[in-house]
Amino acid sequence: MLDKHQNVWGGALRLFRNRDGNFGLLAAVVLPTVLVTAGVAIDTTNLLMAKNNLQDAADSAALAASSALVNRNMSISDAKLLAANYLKAQMYNWNNSSLSSEGENPPEQFLDNSKIEISQAAGLGNSKRYVVNVSARISVGLNPFTQISGYKEVTVGAASRSESTTEARNALSMFLVLDRSGSMAWKTNAIQTTTKSCYIYEESYWPNAKWSTPCYLSKISSLKLAVANLLTQLKTADPTSSLVRTAAVSYNDKQDAPGTLAWGTTDALNYVNALNATGGTDSSGAIKAAYNALTATGSKSETAVHAAKNGQSAAKKFLVFMTDGENNFYNGKSNDTASDAETKKTCDAARDASIEVYTVAFMAPSRGQKLLKYCATDASHYFQAEDSAGLIAAFKAIGEKASDLTVRLTQ
Repeated sequence: MLDKHQNVWGGALRLFRNRDGNFGLLAAVVLPTVLVTAGVAIDTTNLLMAKNNLQDAADSAALAASSALVNRNMSISDAKLLAANYLKAQMYNWNNSSLSSEGENPPEQFLDNSKIEISQAAGLGNSKRYVVNVSARISVGLNPFTQISGYKEVTVGAASRSESTTEARNALSMFLVLDRSGSMAWKTNAIQTTTKSCYIYEESYWPNAKWSTPCYLSKISSLKLAVANLLTQLKTADPTSSLVRTAAVSYNDKQDAPGTLAWGTTDALNYVNALNATGGTDSSGAIKAAYNALTATGSKSETAVHAAKNGQSAAKKFLVFMTDGENNFYNGKSNDTASDAETKKTCDAARDASIEVYTVAFMAPSRGQKLLKYCATDASHYFQAEDSAGLIAAFKAIGEKASDLTVRLTQ
């Protein structure tokens, strides 16, 4: 009997220790988990890449719409379309080249899966504030390993918010101090396209004129175009004439009667358009008249006038000083040094009064350039124009700085 029992227990023990076929069973249980884990690791990278690309596209679309609203005066409906097309194009290109399943997100689905909202609010004076919100979703196909878990795709999303403002950043008062001496009648290198032939003046035969084909713009004509460009920018920034005050004063060998600071740009533009070129050069009186107007005190001061009109008691003050020559008169008499000294004193006073002084040397000799470099608030406020196009560009840059446009991403 004992031998019989020993045989039974021995057989059971051998059966228990026999592992033939157990590896296949173990593999059948574990392998799906291993494959799913590997698939998840791969798809995690793909999902992060998809989300990052979608976020970049949403940010870019929001900024593009914000910029178009303030810099291109685009309507809200057109800005929405711009943002949608921008988002669709970026993500469609990335989708075709990067996602695991070709054609997962056809072009029309980008619009269906995105949301673009633009709100507008009134700001100070004529300014407008825009808020652009862009949200989007994209489907990312999972690889076959991950699909063992029963999921074939995952949706990722991104959102971006951009703000933009059109504004004259602060209310401002600007006084133009402009040279109309005889040399401003000389020709530039810019052809007058509206007239085939005309009388022109040059330094070599001044004050006589000669007939020329083609006709060339004179310096004074170029100045009028440049000033009109600057004033147009201010008018665009302040169409209701509630933030911007302007005036002009001209000079040759004496100061002309100055204009009066007034709301908007009309009076200043009319003043400049009436200028003609003649005489010598003495900037001292004109720049002092502009300084006195900007720093007047009492109820008629620029501070008081702006506070009453638009509520800004700290309106910015600008003085734009331009010449094409060098001072050679002072108080009606020939003098090569006194006017420079007096002009510099006024420039020093303007800096002390926190007036931003922009200067433009228009085809000016070295002494004229030196004076204007001294008077400018800093190097970035000095412009040296050697032709008509350069003069227009200089005044355009001044206008852009005075009427600021901003775009920023907030989320």
